Amino acid sequence: MQNGVIIPDGYKSVLSLRETQQAIKYIKDVFQQTLASFLVLDRVTAPLIVPANSGINDDLNGVERKVDFSIAAVGCDAEIVQSLAKWKRLALYRYGYGAGEGIYTDMNAVRRDDAVDNIHSVFVDQWDWEKVITREDRTVEYLKDTVCSIVKAVVYANRKVRLRYPKLDIHIAEKPYFITAEELRAAYPDLPPKAREREICRAHGTVFIIGIGDRLSDGNKHDNRAPDYDDWSLNGDLLIWNGVLDDALEISSMGVRADAAALRRQLTECGATDRYKHEYHRLIDQNVLPYTIGGGIGQSRLCMLMLGKAHIGEVQASIWSEQTLAECRARGVELL
Repeated sequence: MQNGVIIPDGYKSVLSLRETQQAIKYIKDVFQQTLASFLVLDRVTAPLIVPANSGINDDLNGVERKVDFSIAAVGCDAEIVQSLAKWKRLALYRYGYGAGEGIYTDMNAVRRDDAVDNIHSVFVDQWDWEKVITREDRTVEYLKDTVCSIVKAVVYANRKVRLRYPKLDIHIAEKPYFITAEELRAAYPDLPPKAREREICRAHGTVFIIGIGDRLSDGNKHDNRAPDYDDWSLNGDLLIWNGVLDDALEISSMGVRADAAALRRQLTECGATDRYKHEYHRLIDQNVLPYTIGGGIGQSRLCMLMLGKAHIGEVQASIWSEQTLAECRARGVELL
């Protein structure tokens, strides 16, 4: 599904438009409270805009254009955030958080160059979270334990939603299946990465793919990652099977953040060592910023999954092409 819309045959929303709006709030209330409890996180306020060329904004794959504009009253240029991966780690340092403590926030972003289809929108809403860890916690085992806590929060919230709206019958596999990107390539060598994700998620329901960003043994990457926040050997994507769309749905991208050595290796590989001009990168290189783990959990994606929706526009208000609007109207899909 890229740059288009696919409405499954016979699809009809289980909930009315009004019920949908009420259910969206209920999911967000329940899930964020549960997540904060399971991961020991404080709710904080986060920016929508950051100074341009500050190095704080997320570069995603390094090619997406940021939305920027000038602020007359301040006399500077600003950018709308694409995510808060770097800001959160700086915030934990500034706020004085210690190991085992963390923060989360509602992150709203604009990604103008994203594909727009059933699960992608130029408007992005996530729970962005970040937690201080020790150097000894920088392990695959700690990553897996954290993923299991997030999945438990998702499953708990889904149960609450089904109790409130018995018409919904969405089941989520409670135990995540862990596999590395290299193991996944070996399991499905003739398929491209997204097709591999679909097949492994179809088989196991809830899947976490470990190690995204580095090149695999065939010379290709499973997917791109910015070189300056995740440690590519200790990160991954959380996928949950979406029965409505008959496809894997990425709910979260997360990981242990880069230490000085990982940052140097990844920036060098990408030819981006010029980023050391920014304070954020220098503080990592000087071992000043705390070791952390963090990620983003898609709010709209979680809502569309739990509410059995076919299009992300059924749970968020954004801008769509005339073709998408016409197709949805013809198929009885009500976009917000």
